[in-house]
Amino acid sequence: MLKEEVYEKYELVVGLEIHVQLQTKSKAYSSDSAEYGSAPNTHISAISLGHPGTLPRFNENTLQYGVRLGLSCGSEITYENQFARKNYFYADLPKGYQITQDKTPLCLGGSILIKDDQGKDKRIGITRIHMEEDSGKSIHDLDPFNTLVDLNRAGVPLLEIVSEPEIRTPQEAYNYLTEVRQLVRYLEICDGNMEEGSMRCDANVSVRLKGAKEFGQRTETKNLNSIRNVFRAIEYEFKRQIEVIEAGSEIKMETMGFDAVKGTTSSMRSKELAHDYRYFPEPDLQAVYVDSDYIEKVRKDLPALPSELIKKFTSEMNLSTYDAEVLTEEKYFALYFDELTRLTKNYKAAANWMMGAVKSYLNENALTIQEFKIKPDQIAEIIQLIDEGKISNSIANQKIFPYLIEHTNDRPRAIAESNNWIQESDSNALEGFISEAIAMYPEKVEAYRAGNKNLLGLFMGEVMKRSKGKADPKLTSQLLKEKLEN
Repeated sequence: MLKEEVYEKYELVVGLEIHVQLQTKSKAYSSDSAEYGSAPNTHISAISLGHPGTLPRFNENTLQYGVRLGLSCGSEITYENQFARKNYFYADLPKGYQITQDKTPLCLGGSILIKDDQGKDKRIGITRIHMEEDSGKSIHDLDPFNTLVDLNRAGVPLLEIVSEPEIRTPQEAYNYLTEVRQLVRYLEICDGNMEEGSMRCDANVSVRLKGAKEFGQRTETKNLNSIRNVFRAIEYEFKRQIEVIEAGSEIKMETMGFDAVKGTTSSMRSKELAHDYRYFPEPDLQAVYVDSDYIEKVRKDLPALPSELIKKFTSEMNLSTYDAEVLTEEKYFALYFDELTRLTKNYKAAANWMMGAVKSYLNENALTIQEFKIKPDQIAEIIQLIDEGKISNSIANQKIFPYLIEHTNDRPRAIAESNNWIQESDSNALEGFISEAIAMYPEKVEAYRAGNKNLLGLFMGEVMKRSKGKADPKLTSQLLKEKLEN
């Protein structure tokens, strides 16, 4: 380990390559099912297995999903999309080549907006987004003597998102991946589950002295399977490369693997000779042309994106940026809140209910908002009852909300009335409770009048007890102060 000031002389440079597995029903170039989780080698055919004489057929949904992603990132959509063969050998790539795009990627340019380490906005440029197919999966841990191969994944459509080398810290890489995952989930083109391999990341890492213009030699850490592991691998590789340079050696262009248990990277193979994939045009697939009419059709079907919803929630509803970001973490949670705000104008109360009672219930029961049985108009009615002074927040949270969970067709107002939970706002009745509470603690009354105003809570609690929680807190507090101070 070097001294901290030595590490501080250097700057980290990272570019990420993210492979997004698309949620199409069939594979990229065949009608084989693309469903995840089936028994090994059940979603295969002569085309998936690369048998001689078989011909691929393009899946149009791959194109649509790619255009959706490109438009959401502000990319330029390529008019003429040609396919290419990328030749390399893997045991789980039956054809011996991958159908991909080389010189005509579907999307060029664009960016992803992230937060840097200080919480400020930063745009990470996108080099390209292109269409390709996945390979199969090699399994090393089921047989002690053999590697097993599952070809269900071979041919499943992918979009590869290649960023510019503009990421400068492990946290920025973490934030970038988080934003990409949220985006593809909102677009409903990928579930973003890295642990299932439907989103995978390769990190290109290099270092240079601060202020230097030239990039250092990079390494590529492959197939990182969680956002946290991307952070850890980059953090480790940054320090490792500095230590190599400071020891007088040079960084080699290598493919690295990451050991999640040890938190270390290690060399898998040299990349010195890995550049020549012998790309050539795919002879069995014609070019796909994307005209302006098609682009506009896809654009019209785009959902509201997280950035748009955050802007709406902060500017139109005056919510904090923190609240807006929490509310938009998951698409259908955000849409539920958006519908709720059409039914009530008390936006802050709506946000508090979503981030409080609703989110807690979902988390405790491992449910999604789509499985939540209470409708937005029922939550809006609870908010209205509180705003009218009919029920207290405690009654709403502790009594009505749990009751609604069990009786999802009932209405909050009817529940409050039938259970005698409507607040007592009759000042005459409240004054009776207040007089009884004050009579119980004559010495506390003197202490209050002597300046110990914190005792108001004691009297409030006693009134609430006597009214069985039905006393209007605001009116009770006002009447109590008047009584105690006179």
